Amino acid sequence: MNEPNLYVVAAPSGGGKTSLIRALLEKDEKISLSVSYTTRPPRPGETDGVHYHFVDEQAFQQLLAQDAFLEYARVFDHLYGTGREAVLRQLSMGYDVILDIDWQGARQIRASLPTCSTIFITPPSLELLQQRLTRRGQDSAATISRRMRDAQAEISHWNEFDFIIINDDFDYALSDLHSIIRQGHPVRETGKKQNAKILAELLGTG
Repeated sequence: MNEPNLYVVAAPSGGGKTSLIRALLEKDEKISLSVSYTTRPPRPGETDGVHYHFVDEQAFQQLLAQDAFLEYARVFDHLYGTGREAVLRQLSMGYDVILDIDWQGARQIRASLPTCSTIFITPPSLELLQQRLTRRGQDSAATISRRMRDAQAEISHWNEFDFIIINDDFDYALSDLHSIIRQGHPVRETGKKQNAKILAELLGTG
């Protein structure tokens, strides 16, 4: 039996990462999600300790001073961090642990825990990404425009990740994500050239 491992999953806002992770946790009880800390206020329907540990900036800075985070970053004007103790405890209990973080956090985790695996999830097109952001109904037009710009900046770091999942079909993307954790490779072996072509188009360089 393989040793439990840490999996970093990143995606641009609207990439479908949260829905995929939620479905994966329902599919496999031996996979656990690390609940991050954040200074942003809860969104409607979010619960403290379930979706995030919601803290103010002063509490976050105190945790930072105590070296309580494996990684942290400022995203969209708010701080996010991964609690060290909880992750190590989950691994010791035999769970594969997923970190739902951005590329900055992925870079920090790889530096401190080189055995982790990193996975980047991306939509197949900017048009679909904009549709997803708009359908959520959570942001103004100005915020969506900003998120689109930030998404391209995030996608530009795709080559820092071990695996790329193109979220063009939810069920296929979920199978890819589960297969990476259980088999060490995605179901769809599209290859780096094809992924690079899709990502170049997303970045406007293809």
